[in-house]
Amino acid sequence: MSAEILDLRGLKCPLPVMKARKALEDRPIGALIWLETTDPLAVIDIPAFCRTDHHDLVDNAKAEGFHRFLVRKGAPA
Repeated sequence: MSAEILDLRGLKCPLPVMKARKALEDRPIGALIWLETTDPLAVIDIPAFCRTDHHDLVDNAKAEGFHRFLVRKGAPA
């Protein structure tokens, strides 16, 4: 399954999490999405969002000028 890229660069907290939540809402369980953000707090916020909303944080990586998070949509609790 290929992962879509959601460009959240330039957005500040809480917008990256809000937009990620909205993007995952319409996707099937198991869907993969890369979240790309420049917000320095995203390294805290995105993992917390995944735990809270029952998604899997599959990977994260620092890229040139931004951070990437690979998220797999989980099932609601």
